[in-house]
Amino acid sequence: MGMAKRNAGVTVQREIMDEQSLEDLTQRLDYNGRHPPLAKCLKQRVRCSVVDLKRKVVGCLPILYWLPRYSIWEYGIPDIVSGISVGIMHLPQGMAYALLASLPPVYGLYTSLYPALVYFFFGTSRHISIGTLTVLSIMVGSVTESLVPDGPGSFISDSSNSTAEYDVTVRDLHRVQVAAATTVLAGLIQVVLGLVQFGFVGTYLSEPVVRAYTTAAAAHAVVAQFKHLFGVSPTRLSGPLALIYTLVDVCLLLPETHLPTLAVSGVSMLALIIAKELNAAYRHKLPVPVPVELLTIVAATLISSYAELSTYKVPVIGEIPCGLSPPSVPDFNIFGEVIGDAFAIAIVGYAISISLGKTFALKHGYKVDSNQELVALGLSNTVGGFFQCFAVCPSMSRSLVQESAGGQTQMAGVSSAVIVLVTVLKLGPLFQELPKAVLAAIVIVNLKGMFKQYYDVVTLWRSNKIDLLVWLVTWVSTLLLNLDMGLGASVAFALLTVIFRTQRPRYSVLGHVPGTELYVDMETHKGVREVPGITIFRSSATVYFANAELYLEALKEKSGLDIGKMIMYKRRQEAKQRRRERRARRRARRQAKRRQQAFRAASQRREVFSVEEEATHWQDGQGKTETAPPLGEEQRWRPRENSTVFVMPDSPGSAEGQCSWVYLKGLDPDSDTQGSTVEDGDTATLDEDTTTLDSGSMERMSLGSLGKWTWDIHSIILDLSTVNFIDTVAIKLMKNIVHDFGEIDIDVYMAGCQATVVDEMECGGFFSDSMTKERLFATVHDAVLYCQNHKGHISHTSYDYTLELDISGTRL
Repeated sequence: MGMAKRNAGVTVQREIMDEQSLEDLTQRLDYNGRHPPLAKCLKQRVRCSVVDLKRKVVGCLPILYWLPRYSIWEYGIPDIVSGISVGIMHLPQGMAYALLASLPPVYGLYTSLYPALVYFFFGTSRHISIGTLTVLSIMVGSVTESLVPDGPGSFISDSSNSTAEYDVTVRDLHRVQVAAATTVLAGLIQVVLGLVQFGFVGTYLSEPVVRAYTTAAAAHAVVAQFKHLFGVSPTRLSGPLALIYTLVDVCLLLPETHLPTLAVSGVSMLALIIAKELNAAYRHKLPVPVPVELLTIVAATLISSYAELSTYKVPVIGEIPCGLSPPSVPDFNIFGEVIGDAFAIAIVGYAISISLGKTFALKHGYKVDSNQELVALGLSNTVGGFFQCFAVCPSMSRSLVQESAGGQTQMAGVSSAVIVLVTVLKLGPLFQELPKAVLAAIVIVNLKGMFKQYYDVVTLWRSNKIDLLVWLVTWVSTLLLNLDMGLGASVAFALLTVIFRTQRPRYSVLGHVPGTELYVDMETHKGVREVPGITIFRSSATVYFANAELYLEALKEKSGLDIGKMIMYKRRQEAKQRRRERRARRRARRQAKRRQQAFRAASQRREVFSVEEEATHWQDGQGKTETAPPLGEEQRWRPRENSTVFVMPDSPGSAEGQCSWVYLKGLDPDSDTQGSTVEDGDTATLDEDTTTLDSGSMERMSLGSLGKWTWDIHSIILDLSTVNFIDTVAIKLMKNIVHDFGEIDIDVYMAGCQATVVDEMECGGFFSDSMTKERLFATVHDAVLYCQNHKGHISHTSYDYTLELDISGTRL
């Protein structure tokens, strides 16, 4: 490669870099387009130094990193204060969200205790609060109520009590078993995904999907709490359209509303709303938020105890056992029935956890390991499931309180767990008279933030219509389908929108920005210049099987060359040419055969004479007055040399004495040599070459000579800088592009290919003797300079339609 000269107004004092030159310069080791040898990979994996071992252990147990550096004087007091504030929130939320999971309230307190302690050892986020969450609670509740519905006929039944009367206590115990098994399975899924470095799986839940899903889940939670708010007993269903059927059933049962329960619900909701609004209005003046839910629970418990609301048939929590329950192994037979729900719980819980963790980490300047977070959350669920806990996840409200109260490390989670532990051990019986309607009111009021997410419809309408469509589809599918099926349908639709957008990318022709090495879209930028004779084509997405054909169609449209029709037209013209040649050869053979027959007949009648001999006789007889003997008299045929020309009548003479003559040149009168036919009165030169045109003598037909299309392009540059992978379909497409445009004398070059893409092209057999790496360039500008240096001197003009004539003047 020579030094680049001034082209298109740009002076580049460097070598033009194609792919081969770049590899020679950088000496890139790509193992001939393959992955490194397996032995080398295993050797690198097995090798472990002391530093690497220490790093891996600390990575698995983050507490070993931050606890030795923990400063009691700097972090101790803020962590204790924030932990107490969060622990006070755990009490009402744990008991209220246990109702969403269709479990006794005490199991909500267990869920707020054990997982927080496990996360203390394995978690990497310093500000999130692990515990109960509305969305996961309603997801667990849908599983427990579907497998253990109200009334006899549960999925799990005790054979000894199969004929006994339906017992609510037995039902609750069976539901606890289902919830624990589901939680353990979800935790195991999270641990496995974290160990195999699948922390990126949460990225498939985009923000519109998560927000729409939680908004729809809030609607499920509200409908599930209607039975506690109105004091009715609707039939809780599961599966598609279960929410609609349950809502219809509640509406039908409204005439049976229990008025004391409704009054308790209304007063509790009103008090919570007013207190929360005041709390939000004066949050800047308060050191810590006022524990509104806890004050409401305490007040409601006191009123219920002194007013004896249970005598008015207002449902209350009932007996809360003191102390901790021993661990138990979940029923593994349930795993097969709940594996789909467990997977959905695992993915949703991790997506919410990592989003909150990264939000606080970005705000406070530390890093959260996504894979370790997945393992930590999975261990929290797995260990918690052995202690009859249901699925856990960080809560935005508790995490914000922990941060605003000054929490600095995971030690705040231990402080909150201590508050819950004291309540479980000593204070549990005090809440036995708490009405369930109060807990239902707490759940609904806390859903206010999720209901505000409906404003996303307006925001997305203004910003991105496709994200709005994803939001609406997620919301509708989650409402109409069950939570697990709704999540699957939402993720599938979101991925389809990504495929659709990569299948319909923006295709553009690039122009040169004068005075720079930049090439930008000519349709969206002004002041750019088209490079003469060169079309620079770029796609905004990678090229793969889903958009390969569209890539070719866009290239045809942008270049103005319908290569398919052009090549098809050329093939038809070549076929016509071959047919004309075959007809000409057959006609020549027939004419030669007729002349051979005529020649033999004429030789028998002695009508063949030598022109040379007659010319000699004519020269000798100049000046003599004798009349030449008539043609054919006293003539004898004899062999001549190769230059001898014979004349013979091709047809009988007419009445006027004129006839057609055939001139034959050659030694053998029986040969297939074709002669020229002239009429009497015509003249012909004896030395004229009368050999007809055969298929070998006709010039090869080119598309330009056909005159149907005209173009001024000699090179096409494909900008592949946006391509991050290429499959076999796209490789075949690139081969066809190079071959087809080569048919019309247009060279195709590629620029900006990433090293991995070049390796994939090499493995796919893209390169050959005709398509080498010298056609791949590091940048578009390098490719342009190369084309101008090697093709710029060629003048590509339009071609006129010309006709080939044979010697006798017949059009082919």
